[in-house]
Amino acid sequence: MKLIIAWAFLFFVIGCVSGCTQSSSTHTNSELVTDVSLHQAFSPYFDVGVAINTQQANGQDSQSVAIVNQHFNTLTAENDMKWESIQPTLNNFTFEAADALVEYANATHKNIIGHTLVWHQQTPDWVFEDEFGQPASRELLLSRMKAHIFALAGRYKDDIKGWDVVNEAFNEDGSLRDSKWSQIIGTDFIEKAFEYAHQAAPNAKLYYNDYNLYKAPKMDSVIALAKRLKAKGIPIDGIGEQGHYGVEPPLEQLEISIKKVADAGLTIMITELDISVLKFPDEENMGADISLNFTLKDEYNPYVNGISKSAYSKLANAYNDLFKLFISYHQHIDRVTFWGVSDNDTWRNNWPMQGRTDYPLLFDRHYQAKAFVNDLMALAKQYQ
Repeated sequence: MKLIIAWAFLFFVIGCVSGCTQSSSTHTNSELVTDVSLHQAFSPYFDVGVAINTQQANGQDSQSVAIVNQHFNTLTAENDMKWESIQPTLNNFTFEAADALVEYANATHKNIIGHTLVWHQQTPDWVFEDEFGQPASRELLLSRMKAHIFALAGRYKDDIKGWDVVNEAFNEDGSLRDSKWSQIIGTDFIEKAFEYAHQAAPNAKLYYNDYNLYKAPKMDSVIALAKRLKAKGIPIDGIGEQGHYGVEPPLEQLEISIKKVADAGLTIMITELDISVLKFPDEENMGADISLNFTLKDEYNPYVNGISKSAYSKLANAYNDLFKLFISYHQHIDRVTFWGVSDNDTWRNNWPMQGRTDYPLLFDRHYQAKAFVNDLMALAKQYQ
């Protein structure tokens, strides 16, 4: 009850503050988006979501909250529902941050996508070890997977619309990633995760989520997985195609991948969307592997004091091209989710080099909409 009252007060304050700051803002074209909403503009096509962090979910980051309240109708926890956050040690469940997100979403009538139940990253080492520190048996790891999924997905079975059940389980060539999940349980660990998720939250939509799915070998393997699950009567509703791109997104390959998912009878979500304006130090391995870590070099961090006009133009064009494509296939796309609210809190600032300054999102470091957001709004109206 205290949190609900606090949110009500915060919404009142935000309304007052945002009204003052918007009327006095001199940011280019920002006044054009103060009374309109991204998710309303694109409502004829798909939902528009955003990943939020702890400070945004609990209301501490009020400027970000103002943006979220206005522009997005679906929320995803950036980190607060990952295993290391929910169960850092055996049977020690910490739901406070996740509860705050769920309460916020319910109070503001926004949908929630749970992220993620099974992933090889951000999962504590103890999960894969027995009481003696030795590798866990298949039976032990399966029991831990089931218990975790039942505790998390079961807790929010009446609140969460859909779950990223398994995240990033395939390599770029379409082979199964050599993770501890596959090493210990075997190739059927994905199947088991979807089984448990459906048992724990029978009304939730269940998704597989991965990056670089515009690459044919990887997408083909994911679609083959989905077909195997369906053949066994195991529910899978859609595929989340992560959108971690550069300023020249692979439009033709992405279109082909969308068609493949649609032809397989699955829903498509564009998830984790952001567009980096910075060069990547290893173009062949560009994707979203958070284990990559390179030494910071000036040539890969050229916009410390502000983005250049050329880079900004490329960013705007990239978003415009992507949304033209998304609208063209809107009958198959359920949702487009941005991976962060503003350039202040994007993970791109620290990956794959700590300390970079990137500009990948729709809202800048002053919490103002970038000018091309208006172009995206206009694009949505143009196709209606």
